Amino acid sequence: MADHHHHDHHEPSGASLADAARATLEASQEQWTPMRAAIFDALAAEETPASAYDIADTVSKARGKRVAPNSVYRILDLFVSNNIAMRVESANAYIANVHPGCHHDCIFLVCTRCKQATHVDDDKVTDKVRAVARGEGFQPERPVIEILGTCAKCAA
Repeated sequence: MADHHHHDHHEPSGASLADAARATLEASQEQWTPMRAAIFDALAAEETPASAYDIADTVSKARGKRVAPNSVYRILDLFVSNNIAMRVESANAYIANVHPGCHHDCIFLVCTRCKQATHVDDDKVTDKVRAVARGEGFQPERPVIEILGTCAKCAA
């Protein structure tokens, strides 16, 4: 796609991704608590979108005590509202935002075989979706486009 937006900046990983997430959250006047850090680390370590239950299990094992999925949902919602995580609606699951300071509407390519979700930014497509919504008298807040199919790896 010729109009596809590619990020030309460094995408942090590991500790630098957690640092970027922390800075983004703190810039919104939110605290980066040990529980929030543990949940972000668990989410960032996932290869595919993870549910709140998956994250609760991972954090519970790491901490040696049960973490309630409801608590994880609240923190994941906070992460989504502060752009440090994204929700894959069709999977009811989440992925860490690898560029937390960058704001784009989401386009996800979701493989129905391996469950991998690839996040793509294409501002022309999402701007058009917003314009269509406004043309209908609708005030869009957060367009999310998901395309279900088969990734190149699984198709091979």
